[in-house]
Amino acid sequence: MLAAGLLFACMGVLVKLGADRYTSEELVFYRSAFGLLFVLPLIRHNGLATPHWRGHVWRGLSGTVAMMLFFYCLTTLPLATAITLNYTSSLFLTVLTLLVFKDRLHLPLTGALLIGFSGVVLLLHPTLERDQIIPGLLGLLSGFLAGVALLNVRQLGRLGEPASRVVFYFNLTATLFTGGWLALSGGFHPPQLTDLPLLLGLGASATIAQLAMTRAYRIGTTLAVSALSYSTIAFAALFGILLWNEALPLAGWLGMGLIIASGVLALRLTPKH
Repeated sequence: MLAAGLLFACMGVLVKLGADRYTSEELVFYRSAFGLLFVLPLIRHNGLATPHWRGHVWRGLSGTVAMMLFFYCLTTLPLATAITLNYTSSLFLTVLTLLVFKDRLHLPLTGALLIGFSGVVLLLHPTLERDQIIPGLLGLLSGFLAGVALLNVRQLGRLGEPASRVVFYFNLTATLFTGGWLALSGGFHPPQLTDLPLLLGLGASATIAQLAMTRAYRIGTTLAVSALSYSTIAFAALFGILLWNEALPLAGWLGMGLIIASGVLALRLTPKH
């Protein structure tokens, strides 16, 4: 999980570096298209045939739109802020799980969720002061849609779908969706030869991180692995300071800490199914 956290942070760095030459939609396209190249050798063992194609479609569409919003926020907000807003997906996943399984919202879990959304307010406060309310709210929306995608991933896992197949169909859906988007909008820029290392690194870091994260959840304790998943925020904060001198105010750091704490608490307190 620590390896996945580092690789997801590296993916965020590559998105910010590529934003000078490519739009967020193009970066999602290249991330997904090159990701397919890395996951194709792994899909041979399990095959592509699946009776659960609707689940893959919903997971792919919600995850693709979430990633498009997330990449946009990465290009406009501090690295750690954009990633933390996307990681509110755990809070939304908790709420969605309660709704889907019709569980009751008890007091400790309510407190954990309130802590998390208080953290969101604190984190967005400096963002609002810099007149970046739209990117901030879009980052929060990316977290909600990522929560929907995670719920779909859990349901596919319960149906017995292997991780490599889930990752393959997600990359395929994202490639087709963003490719169609770019074709209709006319905003496609062919990659330059000098940019290939960056684009290949984007696809490789994201895909290997997904596979590492999936394996971590498969062989590790869910609570411990989920807590370590927030290491992405720590790595992103470090990269932001070293590469772009991004400094958050105390309220922003406090908000990030509350979101991380509430995510871990919510996972521990959410009824298991």
